[in-house]
Amino acid sequence: MITASNISLSYGTQVLFKDVNIKFTPGNCYGIIGANGAGKSTFLKILAGEVEQDTGEIIITPGERMTMLRQDHFAFQDFTVMETVIMGYDKLYSIMKERDEIYQKEDFTEEDGICAADLENEFAEMGGWEAEAEVGQMLDGLGISTDFHDKKMADIEDGLKVRVLLAQALFGSPDILLLDEPTNHLDLESINWLENFLENFENTVIVVSHDRHFLNSVCTHIADIDYAKIQLYVGNYDFWYFSSQLIAKQMKDDKKRREDKISELKDFIQRFSSNASKAKQATSRKKLIDKLTIDDIKPSSRRFPYIAFKPTRDLGNNIVEINGLTKIVDGVKVIDNLNLVVNKEDKIAFVGPNHQAKTLLFEILSGKMEADSGSYTWGVTTSQSYFPKDNANYFIEHVSITDWLRQYSPDLKDDTYIRSFLGRMLFSGDEALKDCTVLSGGEKVRCVLSKMMLEQANCLIFDEPTSHLDLESITALNNGLIDFTGVVLFNSHDHQFVNTIANRIIEFTPNGIIDRMMPFDEYLVDESVNQLRDELYKGASHHNLSI
Repeated sequence: MITASNISLSYGTQVLFKDVNIKFTPGNCYGIIGANGAGKSTFLKILAGEVEQDTGEIIITPGERMTMLRQDHFAFQDFTVMETVIMGYDKLYSIMKERDEIYQKEDFTEEDGICAADLENEFAEMGGWEAEAEVGQMLDGLGISTDFHDKKMADIEDGLKVRVLLAQALFGSPDILLLDEPTNHLDLESINWLENFLENFENTVIVVSHDRHFLNSVCTHIADIDYAKIQLYVGNYDFWYFSSQLIAKQMKDDKKRREDKISELKDFIQRFSSNASKAKQATSRKKLIDKLTIDDIKPSSRRFPYIAFKPTRDLGNNIVEINGLTKIVDGVKVIDNLNLVVNKEDKIAFVGPNHQAKTLLFEILSGKMEADSGSYTWGVTTSQSYFPKDNANYFIEHVSITDWLRQYSPDLKDDTYIRSFLGRMLFSGDEALKDCTVLSGGEKVRCVLSKMMLEQANCLIFDEPTSHLDLESITALNNGLIDFTGVVLFNSHDHQFVNTIANRIIEFTPNGIIDRMMPFDEYLVDESVNQLRDELYKGASHHNLSI
């Protein structure tokens, strides 16, 4: 068990935490959430002892071992992959090294023999003889084949290093496991393996992630950082979101009796629990029902941006037709003879490991780039709005956000209209006057989304729109695109985003595309899709599906 007692931390005038008290107990997985800059990663570092708090203390049950997912990809360059993972269990690794050094002595004494025997016993008790086999299974689950296990970390690509460091944190069943964005650089099969691993993990897990599907799959509790405090909720992210929204709605209705509120909450929890596939989550919610009072669940004070795309014109039957489209980069056909017809009701998610093909297709369809051969034709009733992966070119002039957005307003709206619009996108007061060149990544994304809403197009193209956004903005964008009545072409690394928006999946493979009219979760388990994927990936180095 790990407890944070009266934790406070400030940087200058910025107060990150003030008198935070929270306890994390074994058998549970806690998801740390909060707006960008709220201090999620900093709190993990306080728990790990890497950042010193101003006041308070972190209390860990004596004898318990804690590990944390490291972010330094170059700290283990001279060690093999296998050795790097085992180093995550400090005591076991030191025993291995000490034992090996004794055996390598040329003048091996009787005293050395006694010491080696003691080390062998301790090594066996800690599961040392099974360590390499356990590490091998873990690396395989994370998509690192046996060919890499004996390679040095310096000789593998950065994406694999991240996975090795994740295996390092998981190895040896630590009593307390701290994970900061563990799904980064993982494909879907590896994420699924990690979800199953954490579901069966019996100790304490504390995780920061922007992946709602992951938080929903593994979390028994949500710890919400808000106004320098941390409020603990029972349940996964969706449960936190819906219960928080429900309480906020109830608090606006002064006529409702407290007993009615309790009854409504209990009904909500029971209905939510009946749909839960995870036993830990259902058990946690059952305990909540047994002792619930109206003060147990409080609404978050954080605001969600208002994101709604309202086209000015209805679509006709012809959307866009692509014929023989080809794009060559550095002598390689990234897009090869692509033929595609987009229909009136389509919301298409483009998936697969060939991320360059998705970006190039979107750049071509939005008129930012020319194809080398082939053609595409937009229907006469269509209008397009594009969200690029790299938006840096939009923000090179020293103008305020208000002036920046006004140039994209069709009628050059006045300050009052623009400021009101920006307020709904969480740029209130003086924030609307900030210089565009100093905006954060998340602020730039909200600006581009504001631009797209003002353009009122009926065909939207998004290239990884969820990058840089906090959970609130991702949720708002997700809901806005579900409600959108036009056509959407997009790609995203957010599983829930893809599954809840797309009704059609197109996967780029090394030997053509797979095109299916179905939601993403159905696509993942469809036998005909998997058989076709096996054929189209023959001879390719990357077979696992990614988004």
